[in-house]
Amino acid sequence: MEIVTNKPVDPATMFERIRKSEGGSVLLHYAVVKSQTGGQVSAGIRFEKAGDIEGELHAIAVDIKQRWKIEDVLLVRRIGILDVGDIISLIAVSAPASTDAFDACRYGLERLKKMSSLKKNERVVGKERT
Repeated sequence: MEIVTNKPVDPATMFERIRKSEGGSVLLHYAVVKSQTGGQVSAGIRFEKAGDIEGELHAIAVDIKQRWKIEDVLLVRRIGILDVGDIISLIAVSAPASTDAFDACRYGLERLKKMSSLKKNERVVGKERT
């Protein structure tokens, strides 16, 4: 499942959305807005659509399912203005074995970081930068 939202991500709700009837390992990774970026104090980040976010997320999910023996994958991306500490993204993987869950999650995280369908503007205290 893939979700793009401008609303806060609730961790408990996300855990309930990942299918885990056969998975012996459920791994959830949340990326959050850091308080410092490039040595400067961050005021947050603004994410804007710059393409087909849903399609890109779907392609990542399909790729993960083809590479590892997993039961389910959940990808979530936030758009809009996020403050320090807000959840930016989530990758959740349910798998029979923890090795597959960890490997798939790490791979998915790297893919989420490189998404081309998002425009990221860091909001540095006192100024904004792209």
